[in-house]
Amino acid sequence: MFLTRLSLRLLRKNMITFSLQSGSNGNSIYVEAEGVKLLFDAGISGVTAERRLAAHGRDIRDVDALIVSHEHSDHVSCAGVYHRKYGLPVYMTKPTFRASARRLGAIDGVKYFDAGRSLCFSGVTVHTIRTAHDAVDGVAFVVECGKRRLGILTDLGHPFAGLQEMLESVDAAYLEANYDPHMLERSDYPYALKRRISGQGGHISNDEAASLLVSCSRKRPKWIAVAHLSQHNNLPALAIQAQQRAVGMDYPVYHASRDGVSDVWHV
Repeated sequence: MFLTRLSLRLLRKNMITFSLQSGSNGNSIYVEAEGVKLLFDAGISGVTAERRLAAHGRDIRDVDALIVSHEHSDHVSCAGVYHRKYGLPVYMTKPTFRASARRLGAIDGVKYFDAGRSLCFSGVTVHTIRTAHDAVDGVAFVVECGKRRLGILTDLGHPFAGLQEMLESVDAAYLEANYDPHMLERSDYPYALKRRISGQGGHISNDEAASLLVSCSRKRPKWIAVAHLSQHNNLPALAIQAQQRAVGMDYPVYHASRDGVSDVWHV
């Protein structure tokens, strides 16, 4: 019995995470630490989220908070469903709520936060970081518990000032690697869409993500998961190879899939 209780205490001090889905077809990431259970973004259906959480033994009804990064539909479209069907408290900024209110439906008491401020859930702190993405008030996240820090760094716009230092400060990270520049340039996307994706308010590429990792001279995350990959302008192998070519083939690079739930990763 002593060993069992000790094991439970050690488990509670650990931080785990897995991606339910990541991409323009819908995003949601689960993080658990010290018994606090958090979901970041709600771009997949409630049924899908429930099923994918259950695949790792989690019940969506036990989630303590749903925290929304910005108003684009692949991040917010089902937040109202998560609230009404499963009772999840919803956190977002006021500008994000105003921009997404029509698609959210009825939500009883959105919990607002200011971009750049931190949210506290028992022993877990969620730091919100303004991004350069073309949303009204978009944020990325660093989840902190004790000495462990996890970055959720997608929909970044471009490698903005302070992003390298943020990456150096975390133990692990979901890192956007949205497109391969050559695939994007050769794609049949309209010129304006290509410029939007690769511009200052769009997404960062495989190469930009790799450059960020290289620039982490003080400390590099012990692993990253390449995330928010484009369906038409990237491949998981290309995104992973770009990172490992930059920092070493033995560096752990995982993939947050567009198509399903990931493995459980420890921070």
